Amino acid sequence: MTKQKWTVCIGIAGALVLASAERTYAFDLGGLTGKATGVAGNAARDKAVKDVNAKLLAEGRKNQCSFKTDSEELMPGCDAKLKKLADVLVKVKQNLKVSGVTNYKFEVSGHTDSSGSAEHNKELSGRRASVIARELVARGIPKNEVLSVGMGADRPLVKPDDTQAKKAKNRRYEIQLRF
Repeated sequence: MTKQKWTVCIGIAGALVLASAERTYAFDLGGLTGKATGVAGNAARDKAVKDVNAKLLAEGRKNQCSFKTDSEELMPGCDAKLKKLADVLVKVKQNLKVSGVTNYKFEVSGHTDSSGSAEHNKELSGRRASVIARELVARGIPKNEVLSVGMGADRPLVKPDDTQAKKAKNRRYEIQLRF
């Protein structure tokens, strides 16, 4: 029995190929190679998205703009905060591109305190989220990459919001990646 030198490689569509000077064998791995690559790619994407969403939440909290009572009109002093927020989104977009993350949108969600009716709060928070989205677009974020949604008082940061300080914490907007 003579020893043969075998070459092992992954062929087209993930087939395992064993080749020698005299014989070639191909084994269909049923797409396992592609699946493994996909799982690794999804894990990397999921980590990038988780990191980005944590950064967006933190930056949003640092750069919160206040609105006039029961209105979507911004209080004075928001220009610098919105500029910082837009700059963060530009950096996030660059990092996502490097990580291979595509087909996303920045979702601006508006939130209210529990004062008033649920219907009114949902509508008010939607108008406030739309204002922030428009401001981000005005500062260079493409309109097709931003969407807004009103959450009303459905997702409070603090419960119960029975003091002015607690109510203030629940009146906010958040920005997250959505696919």
